Amino acid sequence: MHNSHDDTAGRGTTAGLQSAREYVGVSEIEGPLVFVRKTHPVGYRELVECVTEDGDARLGMVLETADDYVVAQIFEGTSGLTMPGTRVRFRGEPLSVSVGEDMLGRVFNGVGAPRDGGPPPVGAAERDISGRPINPTSRQYPRDFIQTGLSAIDGMNTLIRGQKLPIFSGNGLSHNALAAQIARQAKIRGGETNFAVVFAAMGVKHDVAQYFTRSFEEAGVQDSVALFLSLADDPSIERLVTPRTALTLAEYLAFDRGMHVLVVMTDMTNYCEALREISTLRGEIPSRKGYPGYLYSDLAEIYERSGIIEGSEGSITQLPILTMPNDDISHPVPDLTGYITEGQIVFEREMAGRGIYPPIAGLPSLSRLMKDGIGEGLTRADHPHLASQLFAAYSYVKDVRNLASVIGEEELTPLDSQYLKFGDAFEKEFVSQGQYEERTIEETLDLGWQALRNLPADELHRVTQEEIETYYGG
Repeated sequence: MHNSHDDTAGRGTTAGLQSAREYVGVSEIEGPLVFVRKTHPVGYRELVECVTEDGDARLGMVLETADDYVVAQIFEGTSGLTMPGTRVRFRGEPLSVSVGEDMLGRVFNGVGAPRDGGPPPVGAAERDISGRPINPTSRQYPRDFIQTGLSAIDGMNTLIRGQKLPIFSGNGLSHNALAAQIARQAKIRGGETNFAVVFAAMGVKHDVAQYFTRSFEEAGVQDSVALFLSLADDPSIERLVTPRTALTLAEYLAFDRGMHVLVVMTDMTNYCEALREISTLRGEIPSRKGYPGYLYSDLAEIYERSGIIEGSEGSITQLPILTMPNDDISHPVPDLTGYITEGQIVFEREMAGRGIYPPIAGLPSLSRLMKDGIGEGLTRADHPHLASQLFAAYSYVKDVRNLASVIGEEELTPLDSQYLKFGDAFEKEFVSQGQYEERTIEETLDLGWQALRNLPADELHRVTQEEIETYYGG
């Protein structure tokens, strides 16, 4: 089959001794996977070095280990490798990335190598990309409000520091513009400046990648943003590593440097499709729609790398973005994501068709931690009641629109006509805003009251009389 030889001379560490054994020849090459038989005991997710006959070294990671074979995925792909001529060396250590604060302002590929033409960053620490497990008892409950400058999020689906709040979009909708806008505008109120954004893009096209880099440069925020770009023509295997590499930097910045980090990941559907592709090549038994049965636990492994830890100043807040295939919210990717995260922001194609940006659907969107991060001393005292009133009124608008589509608007009661007017004002003045328009939470709440003025005061059952006197009549 193949032989192995040991070149442990001069290698002092245990890892070095383990990794020094090299195998010449592999038994099978399939897609980005390499199968090696009869190896020494090898660890799961151990780093692999694959050397071609020309001496070209490529890195990979062990996906599966068994008594008689090992499966490794090669990040740069396996083109040019031959079964008899390929040499495989197991490093005896996990895939790690060198992290440091000087990575902010830079652009990297999915495994952390510079993509901007600059030198490799001088890392302050070397970290395993799988992250460090967080003791559940040392997690703190998220409470602090993050202002994104977008009314539909800040007012109705508030993002809280330490939360995981995904955006469910569809193909062709403006989720990339929203992701860039949030990354440009997000801030923690109260004068804290120790804020950074780690941006991971998986399977994106070149023009989208350029849009993100240009957007941050023009806004002058690139010095506080680290970009990890795995492009559509990069090996799909790299997509599996990209979010983990990005989160490893985020963990260092948050828990070692005390920074507040917002991690934006787009598009998680591309990540899941790469996972499905590798699972199929490995011959695993498929689950729903061909995805592997461990899709839930794999996503949880990524999403749970967020939060606030006792004794640390910093925090990690996640904003994963995924496109729902056929706009189907019950598809496995959005479905499982919704189970793991604390709510979701849902895009509506019909709203986008009417020119509303961001096209955030009022009713299916939800932030489960919002109730604990808004109100007196956090945003504004009227915020909880106002958001509840806007939800209630807007849900009635949907009923009135359905009725109007059957009987015609002219047959509606005067009150129902007022609700229609409120619905239009809510969507056009509150939800809709420019891609470079940033609103404070006070401006957002005032716009909410402005929309409610289209309704009579006796229809406002969810706000107090004092709030009506203070804000409604103004």
